Amino acid sequence: MTIVPVFLGTAAAAALVNGWLVARTGKLRRALGISVGDGGNDALLRRMRAQANFIETTPFFLFLILGLELSGVNQIALAIVAALFILARLSHGVGMEGGEKARFRVYGMTTTTCVTIALILWAIVCLLKSFV
Repeated sequence: MTIVPVFLGTAAAAALVNGWLVARTGKLRRALGISVGDGGNDALLRRMRAQANFIETTPFFLFLILGLELSGVNQIALAIVAALFILARLSHGVGMEGGEKARFRVYGMTTTTCVTIALILWAIVCLLKSFV
């Protein structure tokens, strides 16, 4: 059996973040009495987009984590990158509230983009090394 602790930890953390985003959206839906769509409410739209953006970015990141870990890369470095991703997604979720918190959205998206590009490049290097 191949054990992939960085992937498993990251996937578990991502599931928790998604749960938090779902709960926040659901709580606001109940408070506003809006069961489907955003009802034209900006706050609800922001929370829905925070969760949707999480769902849009996380699978690709997890695939890269898994592939790199199975390729035998440095697990500590991989875990640091994964932790940065999870923190970035939390920051993005908070920042999507807008107002004075909006800067956290920028921090979250910037960090998400940087760590994802880092994993893409790392994966390409591993791929190229496999041909040598």
